[in-house]
Amino acid sequence: MSLEREITDLQQRYENDEVDAATADEDDLATLEAFLEALEAGEIRAAEKHNGSWEANEWVKRGILLNFGLRENRAFEYGGVDHYDVLPLRETADLGERGTRNTPDGTTIRRGAYLGEDCIMMSPSFVNIGAYVGDGTLVDSCDTVGSCAQIGEDVKLGANTLIGGVLEPVESAPVVVEDGVSLGAGCRVTSGFVVGADSVVGENTLLTPRIPVYDLVEEEVLYGELPPERRAFTRFVESSVGDHDLFEGGAYKPAVVATDLEDRTLESTEREEVLRE
Repeated sequence: MSLEREITDLQQRYENDEVDAATADEDDLATLEAFLEALEAGEIRAAEKHNGSWEANEWVKRGILLNFGLRENRAFEYGGVDHYDVLPLRETADLGERGTRNTPDGTTIRRGAYLGEDCIMMSPSFVNIGAYVGDGTLVDSCDTVGSCAQIGEDVKLGANTLIGGVLEPVESAPVVVEDGVSLGAGCRVTSGFVVGADSVVGENTLLTPRIPVYDLVEEEVLYGELPPERRAFTRFVESSVGDHDLFEGGAYKPAVVATDLEDRTLESTEREEVLRE
């Protein structure tokens, strides 16, 4: 039986109250373990690109949720400190074999997360269950990569960057940062936003479907996506409540402006490649 079929059957039994964390047997737990190992090996992913659009693999997200529903909360030890969870942290012996580095004292990788070859995780940083981090990507200090987030190859996540997680509903695609993207320090990407390949995003930019992206290249307003090969930064535009008596001088709301990449922008990001060598 395929892993997808096993997870689907287990999900059906869980929904029918035929199994729970107290009654899950060795076969059930073996299915969950095989599922986590497949995630960690990059053999399955929470979302994939089909016909140009990112779509959630619903059965994979259900499998992640089952790992919470069918496991008991218990004590684990990490770095000499006891903590309580339903899952241990991920084993990292395989990372060294493929040239990936995670610096000590604060790099935390949860079970079910994938890190590719030649990645760098600076401490403190955190990668959650179901996340996929592609080859050659830098996860800088104080970064969080949320559950099921999909990060491409040769991506730079600037320090103090938050990549949000989207685990539920299972049909919703998670945050996606495509290949070659550079996110400046302090960026926030949330709620299933897709950052197009080879874009450069300025510091402290918030990318979320609730904030419009003014794409000056195609002269259109977008929500939930930044097209590939853009330089993006935050600006403020007039708000519809700007004429209210309480707002002297007008009221403004945040927006994202996207322009063509400039040669000097590309050159500055290329200089950081030395960090990956």
